[in-house]
Amino acid sequence: MKKIIMIVALFVLLLSSYTTASAAALYKDIVDTHPDKAAFDFLVAKGIIVANSASNFGINKDMTRLEAAELFVEALDLDTTKPFEVIVTDLDSDHASYPIIAAVVEKGIMSLDEEGAFNREQPFSRGEAAVFLVRAFGLTGTVPKTFKDVLPEYWVTDDIKTLQFHNIISTSSDNTFRPLENVTRGDFAVWLARSLQPDLRKTPTPAAPPTKSCEKPSNKKIVKVNVQVTTLWKLPNAYRTVDKPSITAPVDIHKWTKNMSQKEKWWLVNRVDTQALFGDEVTILKTSGNWVKIAVKDQYVPNQKEGYPGWVPKSHIIETAKDYSDCSIAVVNAKSTMLYSDTAKKNKYISLSYSTILPVIKEEGNWLHVQTPQNGVKYMQKKEAKLYKNYQSIPKPNQKDILNSAKMFLDLPYLWGGTSSFGYDCSGIIYSVYKNHGIIIPRDSFVQATKGKAVSKANLQPGDLVFFAGNRGKGKVYHVGLYIGEGKMLHAPSSSSKVKIESMNVGTFKTNYAGARRYLD
Repeated sequence: MKKIIMIVALFVLLLSSYTTASAAALYKDIVDTHPDKAAFDFLVAKGIIVANSASNFGINKDMTRLEAAELFVEALDLDTTKPFEVIVTDLDSDHASYPIIAAVVEKGIMSLDEEGAFNREQPFSRGEAAVFLVRAFGLTGTVPKTFKDVLPEYWVTDDIKTLQFHNIISTSSDNTFRPLENVTRGDFAVWLARSLQPDLRKTPTPAAPPTKSCEKPSNKKIVKVNVQVTTLWKLPNAYRTVDKPSITAPVDIHKWTKNMSQKEKWWLVNRVDTQALFGDEVTILKTSGNWVKIAVKDQYVPNQKEGYPGWVPKSHIIETAKDYSDCSIAVVNAKSTMLYSDTAKKNKYISLSYSTILPVIKEEGNWLHVQTPQNGVKYMQKKEAKLYKNYQSIPKPNQKDILNSAKMFLDLPYLWGGTSSFGYDCSGIIYSVYKNHGIIIPRDSFVQATKGKAVSKANLQPGDLVFFAGNRGKGKVYHVGLYIGEGKMLHAPSSSSKVKIESMNVGTFKTNYAGARRYLD
């Protein structure tokens, strides 16, 4: 009997001490009246966080990736003393934070970026927080309806719905979740507590139906380019060491073009033919090991109905069964732009070339939510692109539109086969500018010279294409320029030069002039 009385007395003592602690302010910004104080009491009791009534918890500050990792280590009692084989490129293995980061990465809760960095001081979105919690606690389940601002296409949507299923997050008065906003320290701590302790979860309120999506299933597989720029080679595996940045996934087109000498650039002549941009649709013609021969749909050549052919690494393309033809489109109108994983511009996803075209899922303030071929919705600054219902609705340009766009690339180094704003060849720059303005012209100069409307030299107007051929202009066309008026053209001359403006009535240009074509109405 005495033993039982002692146990009961001890339990009462523990209970009273916990009640006293919970009745006191844990932090200056978490007082008794805080609606989620019970969740913070729980975290303190479990030793996951340490109370300090003399300081703020920072409930409204952004949670950083390292802070979240630290909480996961404490909440799941992850072993940080064992050796790890995780390589973190932005942190030395002897750094105090390394074992914490390695533990959550090894557990599959949080991941490194494409360059192997953890970005420990960066915040992360509310949607990403949902993903981390679902992974950490192995949560399953879903709800039929979610918040009105959580679209079906978002890569975080399923995990947000899982947290809703478990009542870890609940519907706000306006039925929004704000998945793109950075998660605060307060919200993340509360969700963590609810993930650990079901008694802290709140009864949900009914959610509105999700926003209607412009996505629809496709009756056939659609193949898209899944890197910023893929280069089409005449033969598979025919690259040099210096070309590796152009064939890896992700591609580092800046590094490739910057590292090549003039001699190495000249080597590309007749070894590569063209390029395709992120999101471009292609057709697979043939496979050889880790390489595929594709045809670029929007690049016309007379000998291949599917489009311009060439070999690319298999890792540069992705198959999808989703059709976004009902979505509006964003056409990159800047020299280049960055695609982000969040609207805080903290997490860069990929750098895009001028004339890259992507489906738009939603407009939000200064941002466009665009669909990527494989990794869900990413975010583009609206000022960097033009928005249209579809490609056919792009208004036809005038002469000034074409010239102003082309002049953006003055002094850009030439790249054989280039169709991106990271390096153009002579026909590539003109193809890209016209495509940006809703006009698809042939890809190669000798084919461009056969389409459009023939124009005499005396009747040239700005925006016309001027051609040059061997045998004093009577042979095969080998070069094209964009006529800008007063006997001058804008062109990308050769691998030893840059995009420039010069007279077409001197030297070999005068001798080899072969005619002109007009593609403007």
